[in-house]
Amino acid sequence: MTTELPLADELAVVMARMSGLLLTWDTVEPALHIAAVFAAEAIPSSVGAGVSLLEGRRRTTAAASDEVVREADDLQYALGEGPCLSACADREVRRVGDVRTDPRWPRWGPAAAGMGMRAALSAPLLAQEVCVGAVKVYAREPGAFSVRDERLLTLFAGQAGVLLAHVRSREETHRTSARFKDVLRSRDVLNMAKGALMERENITEDAAFGMLLSLAKARSQDAAEVAAAMIARHGGR
Repeated sequence: MTTELPLADELAVVMARMSGLLLTWDTVEPALHIAAVFAAEAIPSSVGAGVSLLEGRRRTTAAASDEVVREADDLQYALGEGPCLSACADREVRRVGDVRTDPRWPRWGPAAAGMGMRAALSAPLLAQEVCVGAVKVYAREPGAFSVRDERLLTLFAGQAGVLLAHVRSREETHRTSARFKDVLRSRDVLNMAKGALMERENITEDAAFGMLLSLAKARSQDAAEVAAAMIARHGGR
C-alpha cells in the first residue's frame, strides 16, 4: 500500500517538473499547456484541467488537457457565469460538489451536467498580484474533489502564476528588445539616407531630413521606409 505524500511534498514534486519545463519555453501558450497537463496529473480524480485567461473583456481557455474542458469553459464565457469566472472575480477558490444542484450558477450548472460534467474546482490565477484567469479541473462524478484537492490546486495555481508572470516578463523583455533594435535600425537607415542626400544635393542635414519627410508624406509611408528604398535603389550613394 502506497502512502500519500504530504501536500507540500506533492506540490514540490509537481512544481519541480513544471518549472524545469516552463523555463525552457519562450511563449506563454506552451507554458500554460504544460500547466494544464500537470494540474490534471496532480489531481487524478479529474477528467481534465485547463487554464483560463480572463483579462478585460478577453475570456479564453489558453490551454486544456482535454477538449471537454474547453467546452465546459466556453459555456461559462457564453453564459457569463461559472466557477472560473467567479474564482477570478472574487480571487477565491470555487469547489462545486455537484453542478446539477449547486445554486450559484443556475444556467451553467445544468448545461455542464448535460455535457457529462458533474464536479468542478477552480482557483484564481494571480500574476504579479493581478488575477489574470483561473486554473480549473473538472470531473464526471459528483463530489470528486476533496478539501485536499482544493488546497493543492490553490497552491498549484499560485506557483503557476509566478511562473506565468516570469514567462510573460521574458516575452515583454524580448518584445522591448526587438522594438529597440528596430528603432536603432531605422535610425541607421535614416542617417545613411540623409548622408546620401547631403552629398548628392549639397544640402544641410536638416534639409535632407526635410526631403525625406516630404517624400514620406507624399507616398504615405514611414520616413524609414522611404530611406530604406532610397538606399536600396542608389546603394547609399
